[in-house]
Amino acid sequence: MERAIEAAKAAGRAGEVPVGAVVTGPDGAVLAVAANEVERRADPLAHAEMLALSQARALRGGKYLSDCVLTVTLEPCALCAAAIAALRVGRLVFGAYDPKGGAVEHGPRLFSQPTIHHRPEMVGGVREAECAALLKEFFADRRDA
Repeated sequence: MERAIEAAKAAGRAGEVPVGAVVTGPDGAVLAVAANEVERRADPLAHAEMLALSQARALRGGKYLSDCVLTVTLEPCALCAAAIAALRVGRLVFGAYDPKGGAVEHGPRLFSQPTIHHRPEMVGGVREAECAALLKEFFADRRDA
């Protein structure tokens, strides 16, 4: 989670919503680190999770990341949760819960749907307060400006 938080902080400094993601392999080696790049790329699909998963899959080759862990600072949205399922990520670890935009523990609860083909192991709330504080500070600064 430390690497994901560092990536999220860098994203915030760059004017991006501060979300960071890390993919690690079965031996714990870091395969990819990414942060949101929606503004920089002018691409609404450039979420930290999507970028990290794409990098890790390209590095490893093949279609799936079933023996990998995705660690992200914020509960994934529906887009990212669908990608996690499609790539068959073995484990998802996330920090802050997202009652508005999350799709894992909130909203559509994608991995609870009977039609989903893959459900990763999940651990939520890891360093939750720290991850949530990054987002609260980012948006508070935007409102005050």
